Amino acid sequence: MAVAREQLSDYIEQLLEAGRFRDYCPNGLQVEGRERVGKIATAVTASLAAVEAAVAAGADALLVHHGYFWKGEQAPIRGLKKERIASLLAAQVNLFAYHLPLDAHPTLGNNAQLASLLGLVATGRHGEQDLVWLGEPLQPVTLGLFAERIEAVLGRRPLVLGERERPLRRVAWCTGGAQGYFHEVASLDVDCYVTGEASEFVTHVARESGVAFIAAGHHATERYGVRALGDHLAERFALDLVHLELDNPI
Repeated sequence: MAVAREQLSDYIEQLLEAGRFRDYCPNGLQVEGRERVGKIATAVTASLAAVEAAVAAGADALLVHHGYFWKGEQAPIRGLKKERIASLLAAQVNLFAYHLPLDAHPTLGNNAQLASLLGLVATGRHGEQDLVWLGEPLQPVTLGLFAERIEAVLGRRPLVLGERERPLRRVAWCTGGAQGYFHEVASLDVDCYVTGEASEFVTHVARESGVAFIAAGHHATERYGVRALGDHLAERFALDLVHLELDNPI
């Protein structure tokens, strides 16, 4: 089976409500390829390795969370950018990229998928564009045991700031590079904030506020939204699907 490229694009746009987000990059079809899509490859980031793997797999489209054309980047298409885009164009592979819309979707998004994996029940949202999620553990857990669960599920040891014996009643989380929200989160009634990355300031905020902080990996926390979206599209349009797992320690 195959679906028209524009039909697929319109469907994802409506599903993720992509148009309502103020984002750092264009969401949707970023590089145009074949007119019909019968096989999709998914990856977290549209690196050259992901592009080459999608081409080798015979995919008509590469679906990612981190695409191209970010605000503030150099406009000329040369160097690494040229190599990536040239490889897509030569193989006529479409590139679909969804950033904040894929973080925020209530069931398919990165935050929703991470919560399911870690045993968290969402009770609300907070912050700019409601990107920070608030919730509670399904079962009583301490910070130390929660960190062990994260390591087991994500396959990497997280950075943990806080007393490991502390019980966690309420948890806030936002996947990826969302450490900048920690100042806001620390003023809420939460015991712990989980995100992907850490900056120098988070140590001081964690110590002074008493709110624990966990950096579980940018790539590690954002593997699951694009997979869920790919699975959904494959079922909806009877498409072939391949998930590309390209290791990234960050």
